[in-house]
Amino acid sequence: MVSRTLGTRMPIKVKFFASLREQMSNPATEVDSNAVKTVADVWEKATPKPMPPHVLCSVNLEHAEPSQAVNDGDEVAFFPPITGG
Repeated sequence: MVSRTLGTRMPIKVKFFASLREQMSNPATEVDSNAVKTVADVWEKATPKPMPPHVLCSVNLEHAEPSQAVNDGDEVAFFPPITGG
């Protein structure tokens, strides 16, 4: 559990993995939690690039959809689609 001082906001930690990481100038960054409401909002604040189709997302190590709400202090991660054969 993260301890917080009353009234203090924790930033949202943002991480990019695999090929997305290679495309980002800063593959691990933070976003002001006051500026975002959803996972998709986090992407928009963390990078000027549009979110590619089929990107996999997670919030606090659990699979998430781009429309999922985010909260103060969350960790949001983005992964390229997994392919194989």
